[in-house]
Amino acid sequence: MNDEALFTLGRALLSHGYRFTTVTPATHARVNARGVDDSRIDNDSSSSSDSNSNSNSNSNSNSNSHSSRALASLFGWSRSVPESALPAPVLQAGRAAGVLVPEGNGLRSTLRASTLNEQLFFHSAFPTNQADAVFFGPDTYRFVTAISAHLDGGRAVHRAVDICCGAGPGAVVVALARPDAEVHAVDINDAALRLTAVNAELAGATRLTPHRSNLLAALDGEFDLIVANPPYLLDPGERVYRHGGGGLGEGLSLAIADLACTRLAPGGTLLLYTGSAIVDGVDRFRGAVMPRLREGGVEARYVELDPDVFGEELLQPAYAEADRIAAVLVTARRA
Repeated sequence: MNDEALFTLGRALLSHGYRFTTVTPATHARVNARGVDDSRIDNDSSSSSDSNSNSNSNSNSNSNSHSSRALASLFGWSRSVPESALPAPVLQAGRAAGVLVPEGNGLRSTLRASTLNEQLFFHSAFPTNQADAVFFGPDTYRFVTAISAHLDGGRAVHRAVDICCGAGPGAVVVALARPDAEVHAVDINDAALRLTAVNAELAGATRLTPHRSNLLAALDGEFDLIVANPPYLLDPGERVYRHGGGGLGEGLSLAIADLACTRLAPGGTLLLYTGSAIVDGVDRFRGAVMPRLREGGVEARYVELDPDVFGEELLQPAYAEADRIAAVLVTARRA
């Protein structure tokens, strides 16, 4: 993968008005299972070619309109599309980046591109079966909303870190909201760190630095803000972006909470967006994390944001006793 060409591809997608909201894997599979009417994309392609032969001022807007379905199909829904359906700048940059591969009678992208707050983020294509897949999904939107709400309160941030950064949206939103802050993004997945660097450049987050680090092992000092959306499921394949460890996927989340007790600066805040498996009506993660934070001298608030996420995971043996998996937000502040 050529990072410079990938940046050029991102700029080309944005210039064509690209927009895509990434859904859950289950919804993505259902939508793709409907089948795609390739003739609609083929028709768009011929219309785009016709518009490109015109020299009037409407040519570019017509071309963008005709290519939008093909771009969303290729870079959003991870489908194969005819090469002729793609705008020349996108095709050229995609090939140079090494993310377009032949499939059937068309091309498929090895990456997806999602938009959030007018920013574009590259992450792994669907399905995310690779051991080093880079996550982005509905959790990401909720996570960024929580960070934005916190920053809207006007708290000063001089040094921040996004733990388990994935594609980097948490770090990017902090860096854009606090442009004078020193912002770090850490992950153990090299593929995630490469995409974080490209995504940060696309967003104009100039003071964001990615690091390969197991949690905060590679960074010294304290932080005014720690944000984290770690893996929180028990994944049979132990894929890095999904497997949280522990009894029910809470292992990484508890480790991050423990770090908050020692690595937050005075007055600093942890925003931990994670999941919790509810068993017989009991939120075991809440019962484990809140006493640890209190004992570590950190004031904390616990909110259930969504009572039912990743319901398909309940079919896995690891969750045989679980009622549901909830998305939760832990907000912890060191006095």
